[in-house]
Amino acid sequence: MTYILTFWGTRGSIPTPGPDTARYGGNTACISIRGPRGRLVILDAGSGLRPLGHELMGHRNGALTADILLSHTHWDHIQGLPFFKPLSAQGNSFCIYGASQEGVSLEAILRRQMDPMVFPVPLQALAAKLRVIEIGEGEFPLPGFRASCFRLRHPGTTLGFRLGPAIGGREIAYLTDNELGAGGTYPVARDWRSRLVRFLQGTDTLIHDAMYSDQIIQARSGWGHSTPRQAVDLALESGCRRLLLFHHEPEHNDEAIDRLLEETRTYARGVAPALEVDAASEGLELSL
Repeated sequence: MTYILTFWGTRGSIPTPGPDTARYGGNTACISIRGPRGRLVILDAGSGLRPLGHELMGHRNGALTADILLSHTHWDHIQGLPFFKPLSAQGNSFCIYGASQEGVSLEAILRRQMDPMVFPVPLQALAAKLRVIEIGEGEFPLPGFRASCFRLRHPGTTLGFRLGPAIGGREIAYLTDNELGAGGTYPVARDWRSRLVRFLQGTDTLIHDAMYSDQIIQARSGWGHSTPRQAVDLALESGCRRLLLFHHEPEHNDEAIDRLLEETRTYARGVAPALEVDAASEGLELSL
């Protein structure tokens, strides 16, 4: 079964619009997946959710329905929700999946980001029907898809997702904000790495955090991010066919990402010559 991935936001930490980031994009994390019978799944709700919302409203034919999977609730992964136009239209229906944080429910977190102290329109005033479902590690029901999640090494409870059509087909894994190096202290098991590899085995395409260069990663130990080379090693170990570098450093312009991509491809040719490596960019579409 064929489905379409579209990248609406690929940046990490903060939006970086401007001419220096035009090719890879300045919006924060958001990917749409158009699956069986038009079923729509959205990975993360960064600022890239806003242009996706405009696209959906401009081409809708009746009510819109979608599932939104949140990797975690750091600002760059939820900041698009208040500006997602389909939420303001009656008849539309959305289900948001994600984890609670430090004893605070997911729904409470989403309400707080739209509290009158910081935003003029509260979450409960939106016209669309909205359900919030908390999930943890393991499989979870998602209409039209096989879906499971895995806890990542990042501050707070952060989930990586594995998705594929329920009727069969290639699967993808989305692991944004994940520290593959030895830095940081996270509440994960000692065999976390081997469990992660098992979680990924059999996936076709891996979308992975590649925020920091090798030159800066030691200074960012414990911040919850990885390098492109670390992502290549994980893709090789897991047997993935394709790797997409994601969550680009906000200080990196297009030329810097070009250089990082070329360096990564050179490294991959030496250790994983069959691996296809690219850097995610806004507007990129993949058919799987």
